[in-house]
Amino acid sequence: MTTSRPVPATRLALALGALLALTAASPSAAQDPRPLQPPAPDRFSADDLALWRDPDFKRRFVESYIAETEIEPRVTERERDTMLDVLEAINEERTDEALKLLAKNRGEVSSAVFDFTVANIHFQAEQYDQAIEAYEAAVAKHPKFRRAWKNLGLIHVRRNDFVQAKLALSRVIELGGGDAITYGLLGMACSSTEDELAAESAFRMANLLDPGTFDWKMGMARSFFKQRRYADAAALCESMIAAQPDRADLWLLQANAYIGLNRPLEAAGNYELVDRLGGSTVASLNMLGDIYINETLYDMAVAAYVRAMELDPAGSPDRAIRAAKVLTARSALAETRTILGRIEALHGSRLDAGERKDLLKLRARLAVAEGAGEEEVAVLEEIVELDPLDGEALILLGQHAARSEDPEQAAFYYERAAAIEAFEADASVRHAQLLVGQGRYVEALPLLRRAQTLKPRDNIQEYLESVERVAQSRS
Repeated sequence: MTTSRPVPATRLALALGALLALTAASPSAAQDPRPLQPPAPDRFSADDLALWRDPDFKRRFVESYIAETEIEPRVTERERDTMLDVLEAINEERTDEALKLLAKNRGEVSSAVFDFTVANIHFQAEQYDQAIEAYEAAVAKHPKFRRAWKNLGLIHVRRNDFVQAKLALSRVIELGGGDAITYGLLGMACSSTEDELAAESAFRMANLLDPGTFDWKMGMARSFFKQRRYADAAALCESMIAAQPDRADLWLLQANAYIGLNRPLEAAGNYELVDRLGGSTVASLNMLGDIYINETLYDMAVAAYVRAMELDPAGSPDRAIRAAKVLTARSALAETRTILGRIEALHGSRLDAGERKDLLKLRARLAVAEGAGEEEVAVLEEIVELDPLDGEALILLGQHAARSEDPEQAAFYYERAAAIEAFEADASVRHAQLLVGQGRYVEALPLLRRAQTLKPRDNIQEYLESVERVAQSRS
């Protein structure tokens, strides 16, 4: 019979107290004002949580080696002696030796404590696949092994596998392990799987048990936002800002909530403060530009769009091009030239054919508005050279030729545009107007009738009837 060996209290304390701490990895255009949509909050990132760097959390992880007898797998006296040797090896950073000793004693009938300890060692070494396999072996042997379920949940959170994290962390709570960390991470997992009601409940419990941890309050604010409870999100952000006014992410989330509450100027104030704190994103600066455009503060809008482009020079210029179209439509010509110049300076060599065409069309509209006829023609001809099937550019060239009293050239461009299905109706109307201007009413009628067949419009119908009356009076 094997005689149990007494466990020196100082030896066990030394083995447990000096274990390796868990370290955090670092894997890292319309003229009317457009309704502003609050941007989606950033997705939760497990690696960004301050939790992983919290010494108290690391201490609690180390304590997970200590058994909780009510919900723990049993160990024989021989297994207990082996575990003491394993813990001593871990304490002395001889993890390879500890793993060999565990492997020698681990099997289908061995205690789940061996599987759990193997998993912990792999978890600390960031060997997640091996850790998951061992934790799952532990809970398969002992389904109520709460420590194993909790660490399994932690590792799934670290891997951003939130579906599996929800299952494991919920099991921990079922087994009576509902501490603040478990509830908080469960809230994060629920929110990341779009289960916002459950996320809110979990974050509330985490805040109740640990009101001093910022992560849980931030999680609840984001949950409010995703539920479109913008007033609740803004109010919670206000209380957090009072405590930590230098947190740009708080000002940003509150600004987005103000957008949802249709309070754009308050949002703009927040976005500007975020920029001063160095926390601006491309999305926040573009949203700031949209607010200023809607408020007819065009120079400030351009400044925001330009800052957004400069923040990410390799990004898409689509938002800035769209803003330029709105500015042109609102006759903000100086601001349009400014933003076009910055788009070309930052993206010129990377513009694709469609973006290049958009810029050329905007240049053409500027030239028309400013009476620079020759510049308009040069730009439009460049557009047609890039895309011979650009009906809009062909129609604009026809209009310019008509203004320049060159009807034959104008008719040529209109006919080319009419050969493109999407532009046939508009080109036919322009051509008919050209013929009416020459007194050729009868020739204009088939073009107007064709345009009405393709694209019926009340004003064109009235014009057609007027031309018909004049044509009949002349016959």
